[in-house]
Amino acid sequence: VAAGKVSPREMQQLKVALASFEEIKEKCLSTADKGINNLGEQIDPCVEVREKIERELQDDPPALVNKGNVIASGVSSELDELREIVYSGKDFLTQIQQRESERTGIPSLKIGFNNVFGYYIEVRNTHRDKVPEEWARKQTLVSAERYITEELKQYEEKILGAEEKILALEVNLFHDLVISIMDYIPAIQLNASLTARLDCLLSFALVAVENHYIRPEVNHSEMIEIKQGRHPVIERELPMGESYVPNDVSLDTREQQVIILTGPNMSGKSALLRQTALIVLMAQMGSFVPADEARIGWVDKIFTRVGASDNISLGESTFMMEMNEAASILNNLSERSLILLDEIGRGTATYDGISIAWAMVEFIHEHPRYKAKTMFATHYHELNEMESDFKRVKNYNVSIRELKDRVIFIRKLERGGSEHSFGIHVARMAGMPRSVVNRANEILEELEKSHQKHSLTKPVGDLASQREGFQMSFFQLDDPVLKQIRDEIQNLDIDNLTPIEALNKLNEIKKITGLE
Repeated sequence: VAAGKVSPREMQQLKVALASFEEIKEKCLSTADKGINNLGEQIDPCVEVREKIERELQDDPPALVNKGNVIASGVSSELDELREIVYSGKDFLTQIQQRESERTGIPSLKIGFNNVFGYYIEVRNTHRDKVPEEWARKQTLVSAERYITEELKQYEEKILGAEEKILALEVNLFHDLVISIMDYIPAIQLNASLTARLDCLLSFALVAVENHYIRPEVNHSEMIEIKQGRHPVIERELPMGESYVPNDVSLDTREQQVIILTGPNMSGKSALLRQTALIVLMAQMGSFVPADEARIGWVDKIFTRVGASDNISLGESTFMMEMNEAASILNNLSERSLILLDEIGRGTATYDGISIAWAMVEFIHEHPRYKAKTMFATHYHELNEMESDFKRVKNYNVSIRELKDRVIFIRKLERGGSEHSFGIHVARMAGMPRSVVNRANEILEELEKSHQKHSLTKPVGDLASQREGFQMSFFQLDDPVLKQIRDEIQNLDIDNLTPIEALNKLNEIKKITGLE
């Protein structure tokens, strides 16, 4: 409206919105809450604007003003008269046709229109001798002739001029309507702002009731204490019958400034970091939070380094992007910052990654001015050793239970570090070929025994007899494809195998080798 670009259809929607403001105002004033009452008192329904639009605009106007039929009847007498000329033209032409037919005795006489010479009277050749002399012939057809009269020419000029005048009048009248509304722009914008605020509060209230959120306490302390916190998104996406496992998180600047969080893949470390950030953010924006209790010492910045990304166009690798973000965090932290770091250093060599992660934690802990509260999820179990050297660093892990060759994720935060990541179990769950999983277990055992890189490539002591492939064999079974074939054959029940099943199995093995 302010730019004069509003369309008739948008103006109609403004009228609908202004009508809604009246109901919103009534609802706000009828509640017992003083804050909502205050919002309701500030709403101005702009009744004059709504009534003016309702009075001057058609009920279903077009999207563009130059399409016509925008202004309602009764607004302009001149517009109504011109419309009468245009819309009653069909009746007027019918009257002329009947009159001339009776006067000339030509029953098949009819009036038509084309873009070449406008309105005309068409007479078939059988009645050509009855045509009056004052009619001017304009076109000859095979079986008829077309004529024009002075009366038809005058009517044509009148009706074509009326259409142009109607369009010009409607454009001017709509423009006047827009100009008249400009004085109400501040009031309408305030209404929109108040309604948006009410909408936000209503959404907060609704989601809090539906998902059993609690009212957090946001204070001036330097602590973040969350009891039985949950992730607001993940808990809504869980399968039917499965409930989210809540956890306690406590951070402060004196006792527990940095949490080193270890645990297996898929155990829920990243979810715990994210839910902590979301609970803090929701509390400070005025929402209830998914927890049993929450006391939040206000936070001025939430820094996160989670997930993987790269910028190929600028030649920046995933690790470079990670380091850029990590550097930004360390250069901009404050006393009231909350820092969430997930798998820092994983994009480079193991010892490089451990060194960078250790140095970052040390920098945050030993910063001369700021003691930023930090959660650091990592698979570098060596970082657990920091607890003994840095008094505000505490180790936690997300618990699991081992059952034979299976891992059950308990997803509960417990005190103390974890020594295993159980990545091979996750590979098995993902459907990795059995031969690859078995070989990974063998390599893991060798690494844990030797801690030497060359043990994988050279026989050292008794390791030569333990590894497949060091004894000369026709089948070099350290080849993963051949190991997969071996596993397929080992699992065959030869005694109960039918000939057709044997042929099908042989065909499957052939596909594995890639010979087919």
